[in-house]
Amino acid sequence: MAKYEADICVIAAGPAGLSAAVQAAQDGASVLVVEKSSVPGGAANMGMGPLGIGTKYQKENMYYLSVEKAFNMFMEYTHYNADARLIKRYFNQSAETIEWLEDMGVEFEGAFRYFPKSEATWHIVKTDQGIGPRAASFMNKALLEQMKELGVELLLETPAKQIVMKDGKVAGVLATDPDGNDVEIACRAAVICTGGAGCNPEMIHQETGYTFGENMFNFAIPGITGDGLRMAWEAGADKVPVRIEQASQLMNIAQLPLSVANVFLQPNLLVNKFGKRFMNEDEMQNSTFLSNAISHQKDMRGFIIIDSAIAKYYIKNGLDIISLVHNEPDVSDFFDGVKSLEESGMEGFVKADTLEELAGKLGIDPEGLEETVEDYNDYCDSVDEEFFKDRRYMRPIAKAPFYAATYAPGGYGTVGGIRINENCEVCDREFAAIPGLYAAGADACNIYEDSYMFLLPGNSMGFAVNTGRIAGMEAAEYVSEDESI
Repeated sequence: MAKYEADICVIAAGPAGLSAAVQAAQDGASVLVVEKSSVPGGAANMGMGPLGIGTKYQKENMYYLSVEKAFNMFMEYTHYNADARLIKRYFNQSAETIEWLEDMGVEFEGAFRYFPKSEATWHIVKTDQGIGPRAASFMNKALLEQMKELGVELLLETPAKQIVMKDGKVAGVLATDPDGNDVEIACRAAVICTGGAGCNPEMIHQETGYTFGENMFNFAIPGITGDGLRMAWEAGADKVPVRIEQASQLMNIAQLPLSVANVFLQPNLLVNKFGKRFMNEDEMQNSTFLSNAISHQKDMRGFIIIDSAIAKYYIKNGLDIISLVHNEPDVSDFFDGVKSLEESGMEGFVKADTLEELAGKLGIDPEGLEETVEDYNDYCDSVDEEFFKDRRYMRPIAKAPFYAATYAPGGYGTVGGIRINENCEVCDREFAAIPGLYAAGADACNIYEDSYMFLLPGNSMGFAVNTGRIAGMEAAEYVSEDESI
């Protein structure tokens, strides 16, 4: 059995774990990190950057969002179903965290909105390839370099399997090396940062009721299977609800031609299995709202419908709404993309010459759809009497052929499961801190209740990095102060 010793063992090397390790080492603790995968970075390898409030990037653009305003927005949005002390500490620290990352060499493109109705809190990491997905991998590289400089040891392909408790305190972590041999890490504190259970269909169904691949299409990053949740619960942590960080998406969006996907992300007519509208489509730009709404429809499906005139409008004039993720307004090859989908028989996409045919292919009520389209087209000539949609996005469905794509509930993975306090200390069922045990990131992200706070974009990664830092500094203080450990 291989044996190691450190003040603090950080479990997993995603954005929360990397931040925890760097912060704890900067504060004088000896740190060892175990990572299940062969590559560190976790979900941040797919992301773009963290939230920041009151940063220099915002001020340079004469955008002033105070911690007070953001805090009140957040708490009102969640109806105070969140730990106000934790939110305040996280937001208060967020601007300084951007500077902390810059001190390690991380550069930022600036502060951005995710979609028009959101705030400019998303701090996109600068890369050598422009703004786009996976930008935060450059942040990971900087954190890893800082870890090496600080003497933090990283064991890859070494999954943790148990928190060792002695006399009610953390005494170590048990893991397994790449060859399946046991690894024993003697430590005085442990920080759980394993990223939730987004790649564990059984746990997703057990904890949330969703069935992965049927009515839930969340990101499933390999290796993120709820190990940290299980270890924390076994160590005595209070179990709080595990939720999906909802963000609805088009079915098979990764396989759709970019122009086709971008057209069907626009706020056009959206109906359910009965052919009825169920929300103001203007709110589709907030994919959390969209996912919530779709979750309440029959078979948890929504169908976005356009006609040929709408497609040609977008080809000529560009899209109504673009985001930093879907940021290409040119959809001139839309019809080429449609042809390729027809040839491949891609599930979730339909083309038809009549609305009745479209309804049949989608499996929705043809009479309901016909009535909805008739009413909707009337609203396009006046006002939307049903859901008060902005007139800018009201375009009739009239010219064949017609096109539709399918939406289903989706998300970034699971959040929550481990109760923590504002110091990121793991708490038991009596809300008492378990000595030496900390958690950060998605494992401990209990701040959204039923809806991800997309109005302050960058929140998921912002929470991971900032709670990682909090856990790191608190764990370092714990091991330095308690001589009896």
